[in-house]
Amino acid sequence: MNKAIGRYRWTICGLVFFATTINYLDRVVISLLKGDLEKEFNWTETDYANLVVVFQLAYAVGMLGVGRLVDKLGTKMGYTISLTAWSIVGVLTAFAKTTFGFGIARAALGLSEAGNFPSAIKTIAEWFPKRERALATGIFNSGTNVGAILAPLTVPFIAEFWGWQWAFILTGATGLIWLVLWLTVYDTPARHKKVSQEELAYINSDQDEQAAEENDEKVSWFKLLTFRQTWAFVLGKMLTDPIWWFYLFWLPAFLKAEYGLGGMEAAAPIAIVYTIASVGSIFGGWLPLNFIKNGMPVFKARKTSMLIYAICAVPVVFAQYLGSMGLWLAILSIGLATSAHQAWSANIFTTVSDMFPKKAVGSVTGIGGMAGALGGMAISSLAGKLFDHYKGLGHIETGYYIMFIICGFGYLLAWGIMHLLVPKYRAIELSSPKEPVKVA
Repeated sequence: MNKAIGRYRWTICGLVFFATTINYLDRVVISLLKGDLEKEFNWTETDYANLVVVFQLAYAVGMLGVGRLVDKLGTKMGYTISLTAWSIVGVLTAFAKTTFGFGIARAALGLSEAGNFPSAIKTIAEWFPKRERALATGIFNSGTNVGAILAPLTVPFIAEFWGWQWAFILTGATGLIWLVLWLTVYDTPARHKKVSQEELAYINSDQDEQAAEENDEKVSWFKLLTFRQTWAFVLGKMLTDPIWWFYLFWLPAFLKAEYGLGGMEAAAPIAIVYTIASVGSIFGGWLPLNFIKNGMPVFKARKTSMLIYAICAVPVVFAQYLGSMGLWLAILSIGLATSAHQAWSANIFTTVSDMFPKKAVGSVTGIGGMAGALGGMAISSLAGKLFDHYKGLGHIETGYYIMFIICGFGYLLAWGIMHLLVPKYRAIELSSPKEPVKVA
């Protein structure tokens, strides 16, 4: 069928995948340089947590504004501005001389990196019909794992031989290469010369969306916040995004604290965790597509898949116990948890384009991303205080035990809340005069 229809949409998905890879490569550099920077700048666990919080606060603010901006300017310009900015900031981080300077750099990085996911989700909504969006999202979202894999395989070596400054410079500069490809290759499906009429018809095959897009009415944040569907996405992100932030910024520290692995020694375990997560990201998109092909409605397929992924996240509560029997048992349990998160993420993002018209996708994604970042700030502050407290007592493993319990049950809580808010599917009608909060 792909031969008859055409498959250029998957080329666009590949571009978004590489952008997301670069986004996360730049984001996690600081977690791998934590040991070097702690020595140079005398950071405590709380100091490091504060830098993470600064990034997340700026990311939250950026998410709220950039989603709206992407809806207004379009994906091509939105992505261009965001990626150019975060690449330049990544390079300039190398010149920070104080903890305050790092705080400024991390805030600027968070603000600029916020453009990735609203741009990516809007791109997928524009280029894929609903039935394929979870798979396309799972593929591009696996770039988060690839970035997290490349970082431990490259950053410690760069820092070891050339210094930590070059780690920021080289990773930051990679985005400028992608930018050339994006400006050369990307256009909307209707205007792209390499998209056949058959593929364009397939991309636009969701009739409910076509009807919604005929109305050019602008949509305010306040109106979006009157929908239960918006709040389901917002609360789902707020409860589960922080868990991913925790893995992202504290996994290297966990390996150092619990097993004495730092720098290049931690590269292989970290790479394995995110390799497993990549599998989960793609599987997370494939499973609902398989359910749909077997006759299950899109919304039910999405919700059933997300419940399965939420259950798969629970075993991480035993990571500490398993780790007492061997490092690799802990790594596998954390790998399963990150895999479950990425599968969950591929679907929760897709719920936005399932229920909202394309013109509102960037805005709703931005609102949810802001909520996720605010939740991330809370979990980062909690982690920093917990680890400083239990490190002072000589039992830092207790702090990690508490955090893994939170990580294990967060998805089931989020799924339950989302189900209560939106028990049945119905597409949003932004032009409807009816009271929108009763739509669910």
